[in-house]
Amino acid sequence: MIVRIATEGQYRFPGALIDRLKELDRHIVEAVANEDRHLFDKLYAEMVSLVKNQGEPVSHDQIMESELILPPPDITMKEAKELFARPDLVSG
Repeated sequence: MIVRIATEGQYRFPGALIDRLKELDRHIVEAVANEDRHLFDKLYAEMVSLVKNQGEPVSHDQIMESELILPPPDITMKEAKELFARPDLVSG
């Protein structure tokens, strides 16, 4: 699976870990709904870190279609409310 982190690049991410991304996504949606910025920051940093640490970077000169696009790591709570309001952000 190819995952893009906006402003960061693309990663080949193991499909075996998609359930962990989905779990983090569910918790992030809850944090946003509760307007818990601290928990949101923690969980989203964990999501981005998971992709970066478990994924293999795709060379910048390769053009590949991303199956999943995550917002940039510096996303604001306002932006998060718009993007993470959907419970299907990370869907398989």
